[in-house]
Amino acid sequence: MHGRFCSALVALLSLSVPSRADTPCLDPAAVAHSTVAITRYFDDAERTTARSGVIGAQGTAWFLSPTTIVTVAHVAEGMKLSTQVWKPIEVQDGGDIRPIQARLQRLAGQRQEKLAVIELQEPVAGARSVALRTAPLVPEDRVVTFAYPAGRPRLVGGRFVQFGGDDKLAGAALLEMYEGNDRLVVDHGASGAPVLDCEGRVAAVVSTVVTQTLAWASDDMRISTAWGTPNVVSVPIAALTESPAAP
Repeated sequence: MHGRFCSALVALLSLSVPSRADTPCLDPAAVAHSTVAITRYFDDAERTTARSGVIGAQGTAWFLSPTTIVTVAHVAEGMKLSTQVWKPIEVQDGGDIRPIQARLQRLAGQRQEKLAVIELQEPVAGARSVALRTAPLVPEDRVVTFAYPAGRPRLVGGRFVQFGGDDKLAGAALLEMYEGNDRLVVDHGASGAPVLDCEGRVAAVVSTVVTQTLAWASDDMRISTAWGTPNVVSVPIAALTESPAAP
């Protein structure tokens, strides 16, 4: 996931709060087999054009149907998926990992970050399609994300704060997500995860985590935002029915 910078003062305030908890409003059984980690390892030709040491890309996706998954565009782009050529990916559902051929079906949305609809060459047995929420989120709505940060499944609770209003985040759904004092529980690998309401309907899709790198002694420390402020940026699910804006 891509990082953004916040002020050092805000970051320091976030270090001194007491432990708190937010129990997710969905049972893990309600979202089982609906969300997967997706990984693509580059072939030799692709590795020569990738950054040094990069062998592939990973993100999170969720089932629109047994043969269709949804993630954010930068995950599909990072995996170098094509609309024309089937390419191998790994789909991880809990501890079950299976190879499958995939290709980009389409991009959807008119904002800077779009949603990617990925077609699978064959249906995934046991996949659970997720219902979509048609009404927009309202401030203080409780939400849950089911993500695979670092390839490990996590169910994380939080709340919807507001829709973005500035140029870069205009229309984005801004969330505050955490587990205890851990405000980085939604992190690298979680891009593409569904943001669900308490009825299990997808309301948005995780795009970006908001962090800052703080110089601390001889090390750089990566930290989140202050309590009470958004720390996750997501794409509203309404983008799924929008055609991409013309270049």
